[in-house]
Amino acid sequence: MTSQLTEATEDEKYHLRQLMEKACDQIPTLKEAIEEVSNVIFSLANNDERNRIMILECFHNLEQAIAKRKSQLIEELDKITAKKRQVLEEQKALLDMCLSNITVNSEFTQNALCYGSETEIILVTKQIAEKLEDLATMRIQKMPEENSFILFEAEDAESAKSAILKVGNLISNSAVAHECTAVGEGLKLCRINKQTLVVVTAKDRHSQIVRDAVFDVELISSEFSWKPKIADQKNGTYHILYMVEKEGTYQLSIKLLGKPINGSPFTVKTYIEEECSSSDRRSKIPRTTGLSKSSSSGSRVIEDDLILKIGHRGRGRGDFSNPQGVCCTTDGHIIIADSNNQCVQVFDSTTGEFHLRFGSRGRAPGEMQRPTGVTTLPNGNYAVADYENKWISIHDPKGKYVSRIGIGKLLGPKGVTVNKNGHIIVVDNKGNNVLVFRENGKVLHKFGSRPSDPGRFTGPHYAAVNSKNQIVVSDFHGHCIKIFDAEGSFLTSFGSNGEGNGQFNAPTGVTIDDQDNIIVADWGNCRIQVFDINGSFLSFINTFGDPLYGPQGLAMTSDGHVVVSDSGNHCFKIYKYLQ
Repeated sequence: MTSQLTEATEDEKYHLRQLMEKACDQIPTLKEAIEEVSNVIFSLANNDERNRIMILECFHNLEQAIAKRKSQLIEELDKITAKKRQVLEEQKALLDMCLSNITVNSEFTQNALCYGSETEIILVTKQIAEKLEDLATMRIQKMPEENSFILFEAEDAESAKSAILKVGNLISNSAVAHECTAVGEGLKLCRINKQTLVVVTAKDRHSQIVRDAVFDVELISSEFSWKPKIADQKNGTYHILYMVEKEGTYQLSIKLLGKPINGSPFTVKTYIEEECSSSDRRSKIPRTTGLSKSSSSGSRVIEDDLILKIGHRGRGRGDFSNPQGVCCTTDGHIIIADSNNQCVQVFDSTTGEFHLRFGSRGRAPGEMQRPTGVTTLPNGNYAVADYENKWISIHDPKGKYVSRIGIGKLLGPKGVTVNKNGHIIVVDNKGNNVLVFRENGKVLHKFGSRPSDPGRFTGPHYAAVNSKNQIVVSDFHGHCIKIFDAEGSFLTSFGSNGEGNGQFNAPTGVTIDDQDNIIVADWGNCRIQVFDINGSFLSFINTFGDPLYGPQGLAMTSDGHVVVSDSGNHCFKIYKYLQ
């Protein structure tokens, strides 16, 4: 019995030692963390002192400038007053002298007249008559020869006051490097001699987007390094554009205040874009291919959830250059907004056969500059969102131009759809809001841009409408999906930044099935996810046989399959969809 107790005690001691060792393993990490936080506190104190000195120096200089200007004005006032006073004093002295002469001579004459003898009067007349005559006929300016007008005009005083009140600007934010994210093909691949885009989002410890972050970007190879340009989009996101000239592997380092952001440094591989002939129109984007067999239509049938893959990069009919928005008609057509080809193309949803292409580059009515979204209206017409022209262009089913709406109201429309009332819902990406129009162009609702609104957007892309007439919107930089009622009142949202189930890395296209499940194109994670009406994750659509590389628009075909525009592969794909 005693031996069993001893053994049990030894086991417990061993277990406790293991737990203690594991706990103690945290000590070096905690000490490093404490030192790191202490360094930030020390840096904060230094920045406080440095900025305090700069503020005091700035306003000391302003005070000196104000005092100098005040002295100049007082000195000028004294000079003007003295000059005017001298003129008036000299005139007053002259007038006083004339008055005194008249008074003295008049008194002398009056005394002589009253009390003088005849002899005295004759003598006075001879002595004073000439003086009195001069005094009586003298010409002297009796009106003031100078005025008292001096007026201080506080010219620009209010603007100067306003300017002083606005002097200086304290720029700060709570961005932390480990919460900041980056998305874009430039994190992994870069075509030689082609500009590549990476979008960085600044976030605080609560994963909320913040502005005025300071990033340092460096692209490093084995031979050299350089700093690509970074452009502040003024909404908490930053665009990094870079281009390389040689094949190889590079490190893209993105830091916030000297600390690497989430995932940095990124390994970027460069490649030379393949040239393609008319007989071999392969995609110029490198990708993994699945088991496939050719079809008579030139599309590929992949033996997984992929039913059809239509299109290649090019300028001809049926070719694409950065396809974006997608919609489907009830009579079995798929309509694609072909962004960089400045046109819209129409295909058969069953065979992939090309039917129609309309639109040409330009800024005149009926022309397109950057079509990014497309939908069908209740009367069968097409509504096309033109990002660069900042309007919605209406075309009939044959592609003939009909009208435009949204002129002067849109900054950069991306997605467009229609609700159950036939109203046109436009996602204004650049304006960070959604507008609901009548077909005649009258705005019914506008929402998503108020700073204090929980439904505020940070880069909305596309929208869809469910059976309840609720509007489902993808928020690209917010990495979530937001849902509103038909009037634009915020209802709920779901999703967060990440790679797990139900998480997003910049969602784009969104569509709704007949059970109100929400299907989302997860652009940064190159996948398609399915959620129920409440935002609970259900499943993925199998895209592994021929991976997506930049999914954009989504739509449901009339027979219940999912269509996605694959902008990186310059095509669109149709997938089986099993509810």
